[in-house]
Amino acid sequence: MKRNPTRPVRVGGVTLGAQHPVAVQSMCATRTQDVDATVEQAEAIRQAGGHIVRVAVDSARDVQALAEVRRQTRANLVVDLQENYRLASEVAPHVDKVRYNPGHLYHHEKDKPVAEKVRFLADVAREHDCALRVGVNCGSVDPATKARHPQDDVSAMVESALLHCRLLDDLGFHRYVVSLKDSHPRKVIDANLRFAAARPDVPLHLGVTEAGIPPEGIVKTRVAFEQLLSRGVGDTLRVSLTLPNPRKHEEITVGLGILADIAAGRFRSVPVFDDDKLNIISCPSCSRVENERFVELAGAVKEMARYAEEHALTIAVMGCRVNGPGETDDADLGLWCGPTHVNLKRKTVTVGAFTYDEILMRLKRELDALIDARAAATR
Repeated sequence: MKRNPTRPVRVGGVTLGAQHPVAVQSMCATRTQDVDATVEQAEAIRQAGGHIVRVAVDSARDVQALAEVRRQTRANLVVDLQENYRLASEVAPHVDKVRYNPGHLYHHEKDKPVAEKVRFLADVAREHDCALRVGVNCGSVDPATKARHPQDDVSAMVESALLHCRLLDDLGFHRYVVSLKDSHPRKVIDANLRFAAARPDVPLHLGVTEAGIPPEGIVKTRVAFEQLLSRGVGDTLRVSLTLPNPRKHEEITVGLGILADIAAGRFRSVPVFDDDKLNIISCPSCSRVENERFVELAGAVKEMARYAEEHALTIAVMGCRVNGPGETDDADLGLWCGPTHVNLKRKTVTVGAFTYDEILMRLKRELDALIDARAAATR
């Protein structure tokens, strides 16, 4: 495959970009504080061929656990900072890369300029020999940037990514990669092609976020990867699937398979996602999931909604408090799952919170009402 002439970025024992092989990664779905389970899953991902393993940290106890995870695994580790960028100084000694989301930097110390927060992250990364990932997500672009691009998620993502590249470059920090993710393959393709045209030097991490349950989640991901990698865009990737914990390493197997097919010229006749049928998106299981029944619920939603396949509606099933609220806003019906209850939304309007036993029937009522309302509007 031809490759964009990106610069090299070292992440532990693997180098991304600069014509190095495309690296495949995944994320632990275990509680980081459960050291034994996290080490077991990190090693399963590594032994399946994963080059990088991501874990999430939300608290001081997670930081303590991360130090022990680091001692017990040979994996190249990336930490996901979530909403508290200030944890970077505590986690950086134990990992090879720190991932931050530009859209989450405004959550803490709102009066402090974003540039100062980025400087802090770059200084920490430099001190501890870490790379950075600027991880831009469709559902969590900062409000100011999003407001400049109403109804245009792709432009908002690209602007956010380019801004943070400039901030890091101005600091003389170049050991970073960028990701621009959406749940729709078309938006992922568009965003990454536009970014790569503007910054062909910056290595890109590819992924369709909330791709969902196999096989549909694999198909969506393959669509994006085939279109991007065949154009030389992409230096590392993750296949984000909704899977139970013991099967998390399958993301690596699928990713390696897609890479092998593309390298051998085995392109599939892939569908185009034109938004004219039912679209169910669900986030990959990860350590932020607050109730593992979320995975079962995603499968149950898919089965329940089969009767509505010919209706152009989107149902989003999100497993955590971090991405759930924002990334369900654009769905016709959204579920974001807490420890004991599931929050049901109609786009940005909250319908209510329901138990895991109640939610499926209540979702069906809302789905039927949407279908009836659209039918009435066309009469």
